[in-house]
Amino acid sequence: MNTINLDEKIGKTVGKRKPPRDMVAYGLALQNSVSKLCPLRVPRGVYKFRTHEEADQWLMTQMTKTR
Repeated sequence: MNTINLDEKIGKTVGKRKPPRDMVAYGLALQNSVSKLCPLRVPRGVYKFRTHEEADQWLMTQMTKTR
C-alpha cells in the first residue's frame, strides 16, 4: 500500500490554469458540451424490467445500435 505525505512540498508545477470560480456553472457547461458531442441513443420513456441484469442488457443493446 502506498502512503501519501501531505506535508511534502510539490516540486514542480506545470501550467498556470486556475480553477473556475463557480464550480456548479462549470460542471453544467461541461455536461452540456459532452452531451452534445455524444448523445445517449436510448429512447425516452418508462421501462419496467424484472431484473437489473435484464435492464443492463437492454441498455447495452440500445446504446450499441447503429443509427
